[in-house]
Amino acid sequence: MRTLHLYITRQVLASLALCVTVLTFVLLLGNALREMIALLVSRQASLGGLAEAFSLLIPFVLAFSLPMGLLTATLLVFGRLSADQELTAARAGGVSLVALIAPVLALSLGFSVLCAWVNLDLAPRCRVQYRELLFRLGKADPTAFLVQNSFLTDLPGYVVYIGKKRGDNLENILLNRLEGGELIQRTRAPRGQVIYDATRNQYLFRLFDAQIAIRSNESVGATNAPPVFGEWETPAAGELTIAVDFQRIATAPGKPSISNMTFRQLAGELRAQRAAGIETSPILVQMHRQVAFSFACVGFTLIGIPLGIRAHRRETSVGVALALLLVLGYFSFLILGQSLETKPELYPHLILWIPNFIFQGLGVCLLWRANRGH
Repeated sequence: MRTLHLYITRQVLASLALCVTVLTFVLLLGNALREMIALLVSRQASLGGLAEAFSLLIPFVLAFSLPMGLLTATLLVFGRLSADQELTAARAGGVSLVALIAPVLALSLGFSVLCAWVNLDLAPRCRVQYRELLFRLGKADPTAFLVQNSFLTDLPGYVVYIGKKRGDNLENILLNRLEGGELIQRTRAPRGQVIYDATRNQYLFRLFDAQIAIRSNESVGATNAPPVFGEWETPAAGELTIAVDFQRIATAPGKPSISNMTFRQLAGELRAQRAAGIETSPILVQMHRQVAFSFACVGFTLIGIPLGIRAHRRETSVGVALALLLVLGYFSFLILGQSLETKPELYPHLILWIPNFIFQGLGVCLLWRANRGH
């Protein structure tokens, strides 16, 4: 049994190393190629600076390439073992499938712990350092202080959240107006723009299909008395243009976006925003994404082993194609959850756990059937 365990473990680790190397290289190019080329063309970065930037991106990319590589490795290894009748020979010798794959399952648990450390701490820190490096190299644009997937708290009288940013176009915008530390207005818009008003030398938010909630001012008595705010009102809205003072925060990288915060930083941000009465659904989505995605290694391994056995093929192309389909299915739930991050009534943070439950439940069921010889 020890010999079989060592043999299968070596096969999985060898395939895993190759898959992770290839996937990391591909994902690195996809994440950094455009920015790196821009820096090279403008001669703002040396080869040493580019090497530093790539090294800072590796932990961020590894959080994705490791679970995907483990899925591909299990599909390839167990597909080949099944095609070569090696699993049949082991079972004929009285070794059950569950006993045979025990070290692979232990590996998946170990890699999940590693992914948890990367997702919750290492990758966000490295990503922040990467963004700061780009800023120092002069890559920041005039509106770099508007960071997507981030709460902007340095604006006088406002706390702003932007889900996505593509140039001057914004998506999933939450604009909270404060007065005397009290939240007096909430504005939500699915899309908007940042516009520079040259005549007044200021930036403007233009929001489309905006929805507004305003607290009525019920202050009475002396004129110097602090205002007392009452119930929320929802006046009709639509297209809005709001002027906000960006000047004093437009010269620094600013606070990291939510997607670049560690789990501990997210917990602190969650407490601060809840104390201010601000919607915290985007923070919850990011926290749950970090934790849920850390369990991807377990789910991918549980479903990869029986599917590899059922595929019964030696061809690498078949295993890679099946892995891509499974990865697309898994990430579709992550994309769905993050796209609904500004709609807390739909519980988007819980949607992120659905692929784990599906993959792990289906994997256990398929393993049970394969162990019985079905």
